[in-house]
Amino acid sequence: MNNSCFEANQSLPGPLGTSRKMIETDWRPPGSWTRLKTIESHAAGEPLRIVTEGWPEIPGKTMLSKRRYAKKNHDHLRRILLREPRGHTNMYGAIMTEPVTNDGDLGVLFVHNEGFSTMCGHGVIALVTSLIETGKIPADGPNPTIRLDTPAGRVTAKARIRGGMVKGVAFENVPSFVYAKDRSVEVEGIGPLRYDVVFGGAFYAYCRAEDLKVELVPRESRRIVELGMRVKLAVMKQMSIRHPVEDDLGFLYGTIISGKAGSASARIRNVCVFADGQIDRSPTGTGVSGHVALEYDKKTLKIGRRLVVESILGTRFKGRALRTTTVGEYAAVVPEIEGSAWTSGRSEFWLDPSDPIRDGFIIE
Repeated sequence: MNNSCFEANQSLPGPLGTSRKMIETDWRPPGSWTRLKTIESHAAGEPLRIVTEGWPEIPGKTMLSKRRYAKKNHDHLRRILLREPRGHTNMYGAIMTEPVTNDGDLGVLFVHNEGFSTMCGHGVIALVTSLIETGKIPADGPNPTIRLDTPAGRVTAKARIRGGMVKGVAFENVPSFVYAKDRSVEVEGIGPLRYDVVFGGAFYAYCRAEDLKVELVPRESRRIVELGMRVKLAVMKQMSIRHPVEDDLGFLYGTIISGKAGSASARIRNVCVFADGQIDRSPTGTGVSGHVALEYDKKTLKIGRRLVVESILGTRFKGRALRTTTVGEYAAVVPEIEGSAWTSGRSEFWLDPSDPIRDGFIIE
């Protein structure tokens, strides 16, 4: 072993003894290699890998056109970033872009195991938290406002900073609405199942855990994913979903399974199964937005009143309806979602173009 790799300020444990000291080398990969730098974070347990360097420019005059371009031209980078051996089937990511509006601070695309999302609530909370804490965006005062352009529309986030750290983020989401309610579908192995379809930045099928005979706890996660995907596929087969304004938003993103909360301070426990069988560890910001719209439609939630939703881990997001509006022919509410996130690390990923599994893989 080359002694030039060691110095006196860091000990190397084990049989080499403490007489040799380890340092970090200044080696850099060849220029032909792909390099992606990230900030690692999570909101209420759900990861977010934020790309800070290495992603090519994404052209487009709207966030939906940027999303289409990235899907066509950059999907290999998504696979590198999120799949094994650098990620895992439940990894989630954020790609920052230039804003597409005159007053926007930042554009963002969210990515998951299947592709590119349209909006992500936990991602907004984690993104704003980590960018402020690491100094990537300036924080003007203790309650800065960050205006984000997303494929689903404008999202306005407000951070709460205490002692230089972000203690919470509340964001005004895109208008959310009930698309279809009190429907029934035949689900393989389950029989007829009642569900609602609601848009909260993405479309979800909402159903009840008691009807699926499943408990919303971590030990049941594999069965939750299996059932959630069965419901998603059954609803997709039965119903054609069209967004009233943007065609690119017209698809069923996942299933929200709701049940009794585990604590008295929350009203609902839910689990979101989305994309290609990915399970959200957080309460799901877009999912909570859908809950707000659904509860308001059922007249069980008034404007301004908070709805606390907990995750499979027991972590919580708070939601409330700020005001009413319309989306096309649909009555809608503008929801606000509040939660907390934590910055957990910094990474740099390399890809040798000769790597035989350079596109990554998923083993479930």
